[in-house]
Amino acid sequence: MSEPVRLLLVDDHPIVRTGLRMLFQSEPGMVVVGEVDGGAAAVDAVQTLHPDVVIMDVAMPDMNGIEATRRIKASSPETAVLALTMHEDEQYFFAMLNAGASGYIPKRAAPDDLVSAIRVVAEGNFFLYSTLARFLIKD
Repeated sequence: MSEPVRLLLVDDHPIVRTGLRMLFQSEPGMVVVGEVDGGAAAVDAVQTLHPDVVIMDVAMPDMNGIEATRRIKASSPETAVLALTMHEDEQYFFAMLNAGASGYIPKRAAPDDLVSAIRVVAEGNFFLYSTLARFLIKD
């Protein structure tokens, strides 16, 4: 049996982190190794916890997910970052991809879509939520 995918949850809303943790606890092959409430804490946590995938909110008060993703990818290029956000506009989408995110999924997505996205980026591939792919086609 392969090792479980190690997840770090990054969101400034405790209820979101709790819901995600509950979702992943019931998911075989996934383990939450940590959760933090901001970008700066995420950068530090990646260095100590060595997650396979960081589930990253984009808009947070101390350091946004874009800057945190840029710093995580600079120091830990093997760590995949999956943006999980309420923002579904081109500005955030391209900013996260340019920062090094391996995927982008809206918070309105079904839990199964999020689980699938994690599995895709954990394998070193790229995940785009279907309704957001239009940004790339248009670009």
